[in-house]
Amino acid sequence: MHVYIFVMESITWTSARTRATFGTSAQEAAATKEMAFNQGFYNLFLAIVAGVSIVLSATGSTAVGAALIFAGAGSMVAATLVLFVSSPDKRSAALKQGVIPAFAVIALLGALRR
Repeated sequence: MHVYIFVMESITWTSARTRATFGTSAQEAAATKEMAFNQGFYNLFLAIVAGVSIVLSATGSTAVGAALIFAGAGSMVAATLVLFVSSPDKRSAALKQGVIPAFAVIALLGALRR
């Protein structure tokens, strides 16, 4: 999901399809292009952290993998909560971006309690 968001924010931000997804006009997209480009990279880096954490956890580096899962997925959940609370009209988008990372954090907590 976060790689897809990266593509939309950093590569296709001004396209008609991406503008429709985010509900922006051509003028708004042009005015916010630099901000979206930067924000897209935040999403990409979070996705990379999550991916590396899964690989590390699967190959036996449990402590480092768990720490990265908490950092990456936890940041995604925190951003979801900020969007959910601050922009009631974007709650659907917040849930779409935050449900899977929330499940990852919950699953990790359950696994570590064993």
